[in-house]
Amino acid sequence: MTKQPKKAVLKSPIRAAIIGVHGYVPPDVLTNAKLAQMVDTSDEWIVARTGIRERRILTGKGLGTSHMGAEAVRGLLKKTGTAPADVDLLICATTTPDFVFPSTANVICDMCGIRDVGSFDVQAACSGFVYALAVAAQFIATGTYRRIVVVGADKMSAIIDYTDRATCVLFGDGAGAVLLGPSRTYGIIDALIRSDGAGMKHLHQKAGGSRMPPTAETVAKRLHYVHQEGAAVYKFAIARMAEVATELMRRNRLTSDTVDWLVPHQANKRIIEATAARIKLPVQRVMLTIHKYGNTTAATIPLCLWDYEHKLRAGDRLLLAAFGGGFTWGGVYLTWAYDRRRV
Repeated sequence: MTKQPKKAVLKSPIRAAIIGVHGYVPPDVLTNAKLAQMVDTSDEWIVARTGIRERRILTGKGLGTSHMGAEAVRGLLKKTGTAPADVDLLICATTTPDFVFPSTANVICDMCGIRDVGSFDVQAACSGFVYALAVAAQFIATGTYRRIVVVGADKMSAIIDYTDRATCVLFGDGAGAVLLGPSRTYGIIDALIRSDGAGMKHLHQKAGGSRMPPTAETVAKRLHYVHQEGAAVYKFAIARMAEVATELMRRNRLTSDTVDWLVPHQANKRIIEATAARIKLPVQRVMLTIHKYGNTTAATIPLCLWDYEHKLRAGDRLLLAAFGGGFTWGGVYLTWAYDRRRV
């Protein structure tokens, strides 16, 4: 009798799964009522146009983005029972680094006792966390690393003009961090990152870089603050966030019935609602934190995951979508790896 060859067993690919999340927001709260004492605005005006009721502001001499990022990472390591020595790589997405160099990721590692590992910053404005996740996922999938920390952190109050009511009402400070590990069951299934440099004129910071280094003149002309043309940004943000979410759904044969959560960048409640409407997802399955944190740039998506962690179940399908200055935009499709009720 001829011996039959054994059938090949196909293994599922290794994916980068989020196995822990933690966040940090500063204790100082800047309400709409307080802003109304600083500029010509009102709580009603801000809520109606943005959905924001308050935001957190980092105060204290010498405290930068790294302070918040380190707080988030320390909490993450403690929560997941991960020793600093077990971290293989740390990536920080930020638009407001502590310094031109060293990287904020490098500083966070030092503050958290993470030694002798690779660390670097990713700068893609509000899309930074999505970009950083897409990069980190490759290291896990190839087996290069097993434990990667991805941080999204920004101290936007450092570059906001609090005499400009068009921008000062939008932004807040905060940080969120996730721990990635390998899984054959859950994790990041697909990612898209995109950019269009022609959008720079609509959303940028004029001075402070090598093109226009800081001088007494640039400071006097208030060129170190966020410049935003709201109407153009609003239009592009809705189109691009919906576009990337739709493309991820098409590529992965998802429908509005099979997506459990949309995790959108928290720039404006109207943009979030319009994005959800375009992919036919009810608001009950859309993560919202903008009312209490405002736009924390690279921190908005991890802060959403932190806020909603208790509602997530293993296997939940999540669509992450973001849009940022430059322009940049991107999205991630992943399945959630754990149920907080059993942690």
